[in-house]
Amino acid sequence: MRSVFILGDSISIQYGPHLKKLVEGRFAYDRKRGEAEALADLDRPVGANGGDSTMVLEYLLTEQYKGVSYDMLLLNCGLHDIKTDPVTKEKQVPLDQYRRNLERIATVARQMARAVIWVRTTDAVESIHNARSASFHRYHDDVLAYNAVADEVMGKYGIPLLDLYSFTRVFGESAYRDHVHFTEEVCRMQAAYIAGYLERFVQEADDDRE
Repeated sequence: MRSVFILGDSISIQYGPHLKKLVEGRFAYDRKRGEAEALADLDRPVGANGGDSTMVLEYLLTEQYKGVSYDMLLLNCGLHDIKTDPVTKEKQVPLDQYRRNLERIATVARQMARAVIWVRTTDAVESIHNARSASFHRYHDDVLAYNAVADEVMGKYGIPLLDLYSFTRVFGESAYRDHVHFTEEVCRMQAAYIAGYLERFVQEADDDRE
């Protein structure tokens, strides 16, 4: 049985249980541990929440040092990177640093996993997010800019893109349960979309080997 390991932000924590059920019997599902800790505050990147690109890189390097390897690795980071100080307008991880982090993430991930898949960052609707979050803001244009950099870097390293951004964006503002997280129904649909992508990915890989 193929296995899939999830390393992503709080969005992945919320679609994760639905994805685990959908792939049962086809894929062995696992993810960065500590879901209960992460769910206590989804804006705080602890436990299962992979956090920003610096944190994801540090996690992968630590696991690589331990000798950890993966079959299929689903990766995402971006929503924490684009956190913007409302006063200074500084990003948590500036775009040029994000690019450098992703370059190293892509290199390390390919060394650790048989297959790496990048999940494009979901949107931040400013009219919702910034009215509800006082400590930090997020902007739609930053989602586009950081996704564009990720697209470029992953393309350079031959890492395929799972476009959760475009899939989820069509549901509009009614998809959100709070400033950036999605309703349970949307989480289920995200999981179904990802499960279908994984099935096609494996089938195409098997066909290429024949």
